[in-house]
Amino acid sequence: MFREQFTDVQDACTLAQAIVDTVREPLIVLDQDLRVVAASQSFYLTFKVNADDTQGKHLYELGDGQWDIPKLRLLLGKIVPEQGAMENYEVEHDFPNIGWRTMLLNARKVFYETGSHSTILLGIEDVTEKRILENEKDQLIRQKEMLLEELEHRVVNSLQIIASIIMLKARAVESEETRRHLQDAHNRVISVAAVQKHLHRSVAKGAVEMGPYLSTLCTALAQSMIGDNRPISIKVSGNGGISSSRSAESIGLIVTELVINSLKHAFDKTTKGGEITVSYDVSGTDWQLTVSDNGSSKPDGVFAQPKTGLGTGVVKALAKQLDAQVVTLSGASGTKVSVTHATFAAA
Repeated sequence: MFREQFTDVQDACTLAQAIVDTVREPLIVLDQDLRVVAASQSFYLTFKVNADDTQGKHLYELGDGQWDIPKLRLLLGKIVPEQGAMENYEVEHDFPNIGWRTMLLNARKVFYETGSHSTILLGIEDVTEKRILENEKDQLIRQKEMLLEELEHRVVNSLQIIASIIMLKARAVESEETRRHLQDAHNRVISVAAVQKHLHRSVAKGAVEMGPYLSTLCTALAQSMIGDNRPISIKVSGNGGISSSRSAESIGLIVTELVINSLKHAFDKTTKGGEITVSYDVSGTDWQLTVSDNGSSKPDGVFAQPKTGLGTGVVKALAKQLDAQVVTLSGASGTKVSVTHATFAAA
C-alpha cells in the first residue's frame, strides 16, 4: 500500500523529509560516507546551525569539527556497521554554540533492496538537564545518609550517657527497690542503644535481613549482659527473611526485652549450661519470633516477671504495633514466648 501510493521519487523524498522534520529530537540522515543527506528542524534549532552549512557536508566537518568526537567515530565506524544499530550510546562533549552537553545517540543502518548503498539514521537526545538533576539527587541522598549517620551516632552516644547517669544514681541510692528500678531502666536504655546501633548497620535501602541483624544484636547483648562467670549462651536460629527497618526496630526491642527478662529471672547462680534461643521464621507475609530459655519453670501465661511488669507491657505494646499476638508457654524445661504475625501457627 505504501509503495503504491508513493511511486514518484519526488513524493517519496518529500514524505521522508517531512518525517525527519516531524521528529522532536534532533535527527540526521547520513549516507554511507557519513555525509549529511538530511537533518531535522530540531537539529538545526538545537545546535544553532543552518541547512546550507549542514547538508552535503561530512559529519565530522560540521561546525568547525564539533562532531569529530572519538566516541562518535567508534559508534559510526565500528559498532553500527557490525551490529546494524545502537541505542542509548552516551556522549559528553563541549559544543561551540551551546556549551557542554550530554547526549544519548541512537543509530540505525538502513539497507535497500536495490543497490549497494546504505544510509545511517542518527538520533540525538539531549539529556544534560536530566543528568544534572540525577547528580543533584545523588548528592542530596549522600548528604541525607551522612546526616542520618551523624544523628544515629549522637543518639546512641546520648543513650549511653543517659544509661551511665542512671547507673550512677542506682549506686548512690539507699533503697534496694529504687536501685532495682534504676537498674531496670539502665538495662532498657542500653537495649534501645544496642537496637539502634545494630539496626543502623543492617539497613540497606529500607530493608533489613533479619538473620544477620538478630545475630549481631544477640552477640552484643551477650557481651554486655552476660558476665564471664555465668555459663549462659544466646543462640539465633530460623530461616530469617527481610523486614522493613521500622518492623525490625520493634522486633529488636522485643528480642532485647525478652532476653533481658530471661537473664534476670530464668537462671540463678547454680545454673549450668543455660541457653537462650532466638528464632525468627517467615512464611510468605507471615512471621513468627520466638525467644525461649531452658531456665527454671515459671507460672504458665507469664514470662520473666508478673503480668503487670514493665517487661510484659513493653513486649505487648510492641507486638500490638506489629499486629502480632504474644503467646507464652512455661514448663519444667523452661519458658518460650512466641510473637506471631497473621496466620503463621505458633508452636
